[in-house]
Amino acid sequence: MRADLEIIREWIRPESHVLDLGCGDGTLLAYLSEHKKVQGYGLEIDSNNITECLRKGVSVIEQDLDVKDLSNIKDKSFDVVVMTQALQAVRHPDIMLEEMLRIGKECIITFPNFGYWRLRFYLLQNGRMPVSKTLPYTWYNTPNIHLCTFKDFEALCYQKNIHILKRTVVDNEHRQRWFNKVWPNFLGQVAIYHVTR
Repeated sequence: MRADLEIIREWIRPESHVLDLGCGDGTLLAYLSEHKKVQGYGLEIDSNNITECLRKGVSVIEQDLDVKDLSNIKDKSFDVVVMTQALQAVRHPDIMLEEMLRIGKECIITFPNFGYWRLRFYLLQNGRMPVSKTLPYTWYNTPNIHLCTFKDFEALCYQKNIHILKRTVVDNEHRQRWFNKVWPNFLGQVAIYHVTR
């Protein structure tokens, strides 16, 4: 399991009701179900990932979050709503965050930090949008349509009166390092936030 998912699983209490938006192959939900007795559901767009979720026994619904919103889900239906590495890829991340907090008591969000020093240096040195292991796309085919930094996300939280419960950072191999925490907006590659109202 990726280290960012290991961090997230520690932040989720046993026997919680969890919704994972863009749940991928269901690795996180399968772990939470088995080890923390979580009642979990996933929303996913990729048919191969949906097949893998079903193979793992994960309850999953095929849904494109940009096409169909979350209005069919009642307020506070879930203890935790999770979205890993996908907020930057939806058309309206601010509205998505509001919806996540409407249907969930708490939310856990991860996203690539576009303020990371190597991305800044790549742009400065090459004059082109960065391409790396963690961001392997060129500017014209990237799913990342909203470039965001730690400071951008925290400004959005402040503007929307969203309370940050926890925040941490991992590197491109999804490991926590002490130096990433010193100056996360400059040294952190992947942001992990736990938020509520």
